Order: sequence, then C-alpha cells, then structure tokens
Amino acid sequence: MNLAQKLGYPENTKLLIIHADDAGLSHSENQATIQTLQNGFVNSYSIMVPCPWFYEMATFAKNNPNYDCGIHLTLTCEWENYKFGPVLPISEVSSLTDHNGYFYKTRKDFKEHAKPFEIKKELTAQIEKALEFGIQPTHLDSHMCSVGVTPEILEIYKELGRTYNLPVFINKEFVQSISLSDEKYNFKNTFLADNLLIGYFSDFEKGELRSSYAKALDNVQPGFNVFLLHPAFDDREMQGITINHPNFGSAWRQIDLDFFTSEECQSKLKENNIQMITWRDIQRIR
Repeated sequence: MNLAQKLGYPENTKLLIIHADDAGLSHSENQATIQTLQNGFVNSYSIMVPCPWFYEMATFAKNNPNYDCGIHLTLTCEWENYKFGPVLPISEVSSLTDHNGYFYKTRKDFKEHAKPFEIKKELTAQIEKALEFGIQPTHLDSHMCSVGVTPEILEIYKELGRTYNLPVFINKEFVQSISLSDEKYNFKNTFLADNLLIGYFSDFEKGELRSSYAKALDNVQPGFNVFLLHPAFDDREMQGITINHPNFGSAWRQIDLDFFTSEECQSKLKENNIQMITWRDIQRIR
C-alpha cells in the first residue's frame, strides 16, 4: 500500500502538504506564517529554535497545537548581517561555528568543519529546547537541507527521527542536488516525499514566481508532494535580514505570503483535486 491508501484515499491521489519554513527567523516571518495558517492554505510550518524570534513563534505553537508544527533543525546561517549560532554553549560544539561563534554561512564550510558527534549533540539540544517549551512537534526538517551534505550527517538526522518517533522530511532528489559527498546515500527503508515543489530564482528574476506557483499546482502528480515556501513581509526588518540575498529574499517571501493566501491558490487546489494532508496524519499511520 502506498501512503494515499494507508490514509484511506485511492492509490493515485494527489497528496499535498503546503509547508512554511523559517518560523522563528524574525517577527516578520512569524506574523506572515501565522497569517498563512489562519487565513491561507499553508497547513504545516517549522520553527528555527536557535533564532532570536523563536520565543514568539514557540508561544504561538504551544497555544495553537491544532496546527502542524515541526522543528526546523538549524546548522547554517546564510545571511550577510544577521547571525545566530547554536543553542548549546559554543565550547561544547565549537566545530559548528566560525571564529565569531555563529553558524557557518555555507553548507560547504559547515561540511568541512563540523564534527558528527557535535552535530548530533546540537540538534538534540534544539529538539529538547522545543519540547521543554511545550511544543508538540509533528515532524523534523532541516534549514538549507544542511543535514543532507553527506550520508553520515543524513543518518544522524534519520536517527533523531527514530529517537523522537517523528517523521523526517527527506526528498531524495533534493538531497542529491545539494550533496557535497561522493559517498552513496542509503535511502532503503526511508520514508520519502515523492516530489518537492519550490520556487526558482529564474522565475523570480523574470517576475513570474507567482505564476510558477499556480503552474506547479496545476502539475501536481499523484503521490506525496511537499510545497516549501518562506512567507514573510517585504518590510524593513526582512529587507535588512536578506540584504544582498535576493534568492528567498524579502520580496520573494512577500510573494509567498500573497499567493498562498489567495483565492487563486484555493481555486487551483480545488480544480486539480488535490488532497491536503499533514505530518500529523503521517505520524498516525507510521
């Protein structure tokens, strides 16, 4: 039986989670994420525990357990002037940080310096901090998919899912696309998302990002699909965070917010007979 059948749907059902990454990154990101959950069609989100605005979004998660909430495991920080680091003391996980005590900016630097036992230690601490706050996570996922840079690190990620009895988001093609290793990945007996839907910088540059989202919904395939977005307001806070980083920058994130709260999005979901599911649904049948 495939996932659709296990959930009680016909075998060829188009299953979809619309998921908002990066909650906790900023006040702007938090408020936009809440708006897409309450007034739009996002039905899943995940929180970055190490970020300064974690507390605000964690409070929302604790008070609104009806929404699907994951832990956005964080090991890198891509921004130019906005920085954050581990939740553990730097002395305990020094291989994960640069000389200023912040996470590395790129997956490459992270891969070259990070020690596996410190990765596991920090990620466990992030999950434990969320649990201690009162969050009831429905899954684990990874910021920038940094856990996918090598097979060894991906196995740590999968092990954490088993330890906490949580599904982990993995799309085989995406992991392979960002891999920095020549070693072979082991996807045997691994729960995988069949298709990852995400915006592309080429569409953003041409002013076609919103229309590309509509087309993506028109072309959703039978199986388990995850649409990843990053809603936020194109305000001064997000402009400052994403300076010199138009890829998933503040203007891009405003488009994410606008489209996934629109009547057009609602119409596309209905026209294409897309069945929305959640990580909580998946938790129940695992």
